[in-house]
Amino acid sequence: MPLYEYRCQQCGKRFTFLYGVIAGNTNPRCPRCGSGELKKLISRVRRLRGEEAILESMADSIGDVDEDDPRSIRQFVRRMGRQLGSELGEDITDELEEMLEEEMKAEREGRGEREEVDEHIY
Repeated sequence: MPLYEYRCQQCGKRFTFLYGVIAGNTNPRCPRCGSGELKKLISRVRRLRGEEAILESMADSIGDVDEDDPRSIRQFVRRMGRQLGSELGEDITDELEEMLEEEMKAEREGRGEREEVDEHIY
């Protein structure tokens, strides 16, 4: 069955759509916002590898990650996302990117850590 990648023009969500050969499902919609305003993307050619081979290659490169450096973690997450493809999911990579951005912002502000603020009025 053919797989096609699309990007929603409304919300920017990137997703893969499986065209049904028998069911004839040929009207893709964005899974996030339901929009039919989509742009078809040219997909990367993927080499099929087993999960074990993918995890081995990631295990080899994790030793190079500096856990105290958000940039190093970001590079590893991106590399992991490329290797795992759609299995990792865009939502988790987006969330990790946001977390790393917050940590980098905190570092730039000289705090080093996020402070928790008690917003209760006493």
